[in-house]
Order: sequence, then C-alpha cells, then structure tokens
Amino acid sequence: MGRTIDRRTFIASATAAAGALALPARLPAQVHTGGAQAARILEIAQREVARAGAVLWRRDMAGIADFGVHSALPRFHFANLEAGTVTSYRVAHGTGSDPEHDGWLKTFSNVHGSNATSRGAYISWEWYKGRYGTSIRLGGLDPDNSNALDRAIVMHAADYARPVHVEKWGKLGRSNGCLAMAPDDFMFALTQLSGGRLIFADRLNIA
Repeated sequence: MGRTIDRRTFIASATAAAGALALPARLPAQVHTGGAQAARILEIAQREVARAGAVLWRRDMAGIADFGVHSALPRFHFANLEAGTVTSYRVAHGTGSDPEHDGWLKTFSNVHGSNATSRGAYISWEWYKGRYGTSIRLGGLDPDNSNALDRAIVMHAADYARPVHVEKWGKLGRSNGCLAMAPDDFMFALTQLSGGRLIFADRLNIA
C-alpha cells in the first residue's frame, strides 16, 4: 500500500480541521509482555511505523486493530514499542462491514456512505468535541483509507462497545465505520494514541 498524503499536507489539514456468544462479557484489558501473540503484534507495529516514516509525530506507541477477530474479544492492541508490551481492548467495526450483525467483519470499504470500516494505516491527530463527545481525528495514509477525514472516520467512545452489550448480545454494536471503544477503554486511547501516532487496521487473524 502506498503513501497518499505527504507530511506537509497532513500537518496543514490537522491544524485546519457464534462461539463468541459463550464468551464472558467482562474480560479485563489483556496485557501481554511476551509470547507469540505479543511478538506478532509488536512486529506488525514496528513494520507499519517504519512504513509510515516521517509523517508520524510520535513513534513510541501504535494501535493495531485486528478485524479478523470477533468483536466480543479484545482485538485492538496498544503496542508499546519502547517497553515491548501489548495491552488489548475491544473495538467495534462499521455496519457496512457486518450487514448480518453477527460480530464478524466481512468487508472493508473506503467509499462515502458505506458505513464500513477501512483497512490500512492511519495517523492520529488532535482531540476534538464532536457528535460522540471527545474523539480522536484520524487521517488515512493508504489508498484503502484515503477518505477517512472526509468520511469523518475517527476514534470515539460508544455505549454499544461496553461489556454489558457483549453480556446481552454476545457481540459489540456497530459504528458508522469508526473505531469505537467502551468509554472507560477509550480514555486509555486518548492518553496513549492521540497526537500523531500510528493506527493500523486489517484482518490480521492473530491467534
């Protein structure tokens, strides 16, 4: 995937603008300090940070969203590249990516009005107050998510991403394509991922 917007443009724009049903709902955040899963997540984070290059403002932390995993499971990984640790939370995907609403992402889309999640690398920008309260603005770095800013694809908190939703339905609710997290979990994202850090989303199937 190629780079679609250079750093100068980004800075200017930023300143301008079924087994899952049996899973326990109240899984705590998972912290991994070793093992094959953490190693794979850190490897992907390092690769994508290097690929993004100088467009990133900070390179200490990266977010890796594995949409090959069911929404009832922690599949958004905070990869601390300095400490070599991984902390994982749940994250919702878009309605257009899961029309059957069974908790599995089927398709990605970069198309306006699709309400689908886009794959690819993002840069996190500033906090802002919007429709979903305090949110993190995102910029797409790849052809597959180049419309993220115009589509208002952001990170935000959502009640449908709370553990009680999984307890009742066996899955998270769906967004309009945004990366939506439970409010308490999203506070971690606000402090760890905003301000020019990398987020990478794909169907990774990390076991």
